[in-house]
Amino acid sequence: MKILNSVIAVGLCFFTLWEVNYPMFQPQSSLAVFAMSGLVLCFLNFPLYKKWRDQRWTRGVDVVSAVLAVLCCGFIITQTEPFFKFLWLDGQPLGNRPGQETGLDFGVAIVLLLLVLDAARRCMGWALPILALLFLAYALFGPHLPNWLIPHRGYDLERTVAQTVLHGQGVFGVALGVMFRYVFLFVVFGAFLGATGATGFIIEFARKLFRNSAGAPAKVAVVSSGLMGSLSGSAVANVVTTGTFTIPMMRAARFKREIAGGIEAASSAGGALVPPVMGAAAYLMLEIVQPAVTYLQIIQSALIPAILYYLSLFLFVHFHSLRIASDSEVDDESLPGKLGVDADEGPKKLEPFKGLLFVGSLASLIGFLLMGFTPFRAVTMALVVLIVLSFFREETRLNWSGFVDAMRGAGRDAVPLICAAACVGLIIGVVTLTGVGTRFPAMILPLAENSLMGALLLIMVGSLILGMGLPSVVCYLLMATLVGPVLGKLGVIPLSAHFFIFYFGMMSMVTPPVALAAYAASSVAGSKIIPTSMAAFRVALVGFTLPYMFVFRPELLLLAPGGQAPGVLTVIYAVLVAALGIIAFASGLSGYLLARLNGGSRVLLFIAAALMLYPGDSVVFPQEWLLTIHDLGGAFLLAVVAIKTRLAGQHAGEG
Repeated sequence: MKILNSVIAVGLCFFTLWEVNYPMFQPQSSLAVFAMSGLVLCFLNFPLYKKWRDQRWTRGVDVVSAVLAVLCCGFIITQTEPFFKFLWLDGQPLGNRPGQETGLDFGVAIVLLLLVLDAARRCMGWALPILALLFLAYALFGPHLPNWLIPHRGYDLERTVAQTVLHGQGVFGVALGVMFRYVFLFVVFGAFLGATGATGFIIEFARKLFRNSAGAPAKVAVVSSGLMGSLSGSAVANVVTTGTFTIPMMRAARFKREIAGGIEAASSAGGALVPPVMGAAAYLMLEIVQPAVTYLQIIQSALIPAILYYLSLFLFVHFHSLRIASDSEVDDESLPGKLGVDADEGPKKLEPFKGLLFVGSLASLIGFLLMGFTPFRAVTMALVVLIVLSFFREETRLNWSGFVDAMRGAGRDAVPLICAAACVGLIIGVVTLTGVGTRFPAMILPLAENSLMGALLLIMVGSLILGMGLPSVVCYLLMATLVGPVLGKLGVIPLSAHFFIFYFGMMSMVTPPVALAAYAASSVAGSKIIPTSMAAFRVALVGFTLPYMFVFRPELLLLAPGGQAPGVLTVIYAVLVAALGIIAFASGLSGYLLARLNGGSRVLLFIAAALMLYPGDSVVFPQEWLLTIHDLGGAFLLAVVAIKTRLAGQHAGEG
């Protein structure tokens, strides 16, 4: 079985790399091969039920499911490719038979639909398949629904299944296409970075950089998780990768289990926002945002928000560490160790060549993007650069076994993405068929009473609720499809609106009660799930204010209110005010600024943060800086608390 897995995974990698850059098949055929590989790998590696893993009969079910996936996807290929014209039913390709599908078409579609639902359940849990089934039921029973559920004329089973499975608006639609053309190649890129040892350099570099500073292990977690998360785009995968190293380091530095897990979860969740790789949602924006934007525009807009998010985490860690030092807020089970210093022998000796691999490969990726190459061509060329560089040293050079292991790892990591994308395709097919995507925004607008803040709050709540059981990219895709037009009608710049939706999909990973990244962190930290989730929510709380800043201060996305490029001074000012607001918020959350804070000072800091993070309308000279009364008031309160705390600290020192 291991050999079969390796053959499929390696074949998937080679096929995708070649087909994306030098297409030979029809688009739907390419996606059918991609989906077939993911489904087969899922059925061979994810059990029917975990508690039945050792039951021999379940292996038979797995094999039958894998064979059916090959047959169904093979049918799609033969009915699409001109090479198999002699096998076309009724003498027409599948794409020319909408509304005229044969009984065999319908039978294959039903089986494939069930396989997609089962595959998503196996590797993602029940949330996504149940949501897909609800949408399918919506398509079938539309005429019988109450008005508040947006009834429609209804569609029979044949029409619904054909729309969602057989044609290019469902399973083989935009979601799977983005995974195929963009995301999977970056998964392969990340797998080879790990295989050459380049990613291990990140953690050792961060440990050496922060060794003598307060809360050094936690700062290592923030930096390394951000960099690693930008490569994987998966918060949960990042937690179980870097958290294995960083959480024990934080425990050794006297951080509570829950806080250590919360810091790692919050740091990993933000990785999807870090350019140049980012998460899958960034590539979906290429297909969804109108007017169309380039990948370079997306990563440029993501740069400042990513810096601000990790600045907030870094400051929280710094202030919290100083508070630990000041009041010995430790639990009884804390491991021995001094604040800011690892309990072990310290950072290992850095291997500069592995750092060169990491920096060189990412620099080449950015360089190719700046030269105008498409994202899939840029990452392919950057992968070639990485492999070539790795051959210059024996310790980084990959033999055939190393290549196979890297590709097998990439195939394994891609299985949940492929299955989730195929299942989301069912939902998108229903949205397209029923027209709910255009009618739902019409309901949201009256609820928000044409208030931008009201609409933003509703969309935030919807994103967080959907994100409780769904991957961030799935949450973004659904919300962008359903409510993205709402923000456009309220005058929000399209890219700002999509970043707003994307960001809250990402934050759902650390939002109780279902915070998937925090769940993973609690298992590594050995802590309780709910306290760890609450700690992750608390650490990332500043991140919940940033999306509103994207809308009210689009300069943070390097956009002017009209969507054009902003002035340099307005960008500098927006970043400065945002940074001051984040300092106030982080110190208020942690209870420490220049010294330990009392309750009154923390309240003042929260007020200061609110004033600076939510701009007012009163403009003060000079007008082009957008200086507001809110900003001045917030900065004044921050200065008052800082001076008061400083004087109190000096008085305590003299005492």
